[in-house]
Amino acid sequence: MPSTHLRAAVVGTGGIARGIHLPALAGLADEIDIVAVVDIDAARAREVADEFGVPDVYTEVDAMLAASRPDLVVVATPPGAHKDATIAALDAGAWVWCEKPPALSLADYDEMAAHEGDAGPYASYVFQHRFGSAARRLRRHVEEDTLGAMRVAQCHTLWYRNDAYFEVPWRAKWATEGGGPTMGHGIHQMDLALSILGDWTEVTAMMGTLARRTETEDVSAAIVRMASGAMCVMTNSLLSPRESSLLRFDFDDATVELEHVYGYDNSHWRWTPADHVDPAAAAAWQPDTDEASSHAAQLRVLVDAFRRGERPPASGADGRRSLELIAGMYKSAILGRPVRRDELTADDPFAQAMHGGDPDAATRAFRKGAVLV
Repeated sequence: MPSTHLRAAVVGTGGIARGIHLPALAGLADEIDIVAVVDIDAARAREVADEFGVPDVYTEVDAMLAASRPDLVVVATPPGAHKDATIAALDAGAWVWCEKPPALSLADYDEMAAHEGDAGPYASYVFQHRFGSAARRLRRHVEEDTLGAMRVAQCHTLWYRNDAYFEVPWRAKWATEGGGPTMGHGIHQMDLALSILGDWTEVTAMMGTLARRTETEDVSAAIVRMASGAMCVMTNSLLSPRESSLLRFDFDDATVELEHVYGYDNSHWRWTPADHVDPAAAAAWQPDTDEASSHAAQLRVLVDAFRRGERPPASGADGRRSLELIAGMYKSAILGRPVRRDELTADDPFAQAMHGGDPDAATRAFRKGAVLV
């Protein structure tokens, strides 16, 4: 693979690109040249390009790909535009780093994956919470079985969004966001949890639109059975005034907890040994470096994978796992029954769309019994 600078382009110049992605790319200036930005709003694109010293501005992805020939395309658009931009970039030979949620459905995800090559290019997705040092250390404990068997877990995304937040036209609509907090907010913590817990086998979920006037849910809750036999309780809320992201993993020999909101470092984690564990042994459990979860941390891993020509984390089957669980949660909540992972075959209606084919019926089901003011 090339030892020269990677040529990177950013599609979408809204808040996530301007505030997060472009600074992360600029932070790797010794390895990456930002060669172009794309946005349907040409004036905004030019303003952002000037701010970050980007030479070329486009309003169409295809024109940018043909002229700028990037090695890496960052897709930072609203979710409804992820699929087309990702496929176009892959077909042009560029690797992709796409914001969450990866796609509006499992069918869309699989269509995008079909445009990858056997040896690349690959599409990877923004799940930056996997990449903090404490999460990496915990995954190593699981791989090495140093904490004993996993038994019980919790994964809660308890955030708050007021009515004004949903005035952005694409938010909380089936056609453009694919779902509510389960899809667009809790997916970060759920992906982190699944990166530690592994595959799931069955989910039972409930969802409701309790307070916000949206097409989708504003709260969801689920019980998930893992392939390991462990069980995990998950909650996703946009109605929680004291915001918190909470994860807890109970092993035979330890409880490991994380509480943060939008990002963590080692100080946000707590490692508690069981009474029978030697304190000296437990002292060695914690990570020996302190790297915060961040887009920059994931980007460094992605660039390293590009240099080696290897599939990066949070791509392929590894990037699909959380989206598949979300599809199972919607199916369970809408049909009112447990859902097995092996039900979500390619022809399942909930693989085609999170609402299962009837968005109006899903909206009515989630609003049932709610008091909207």
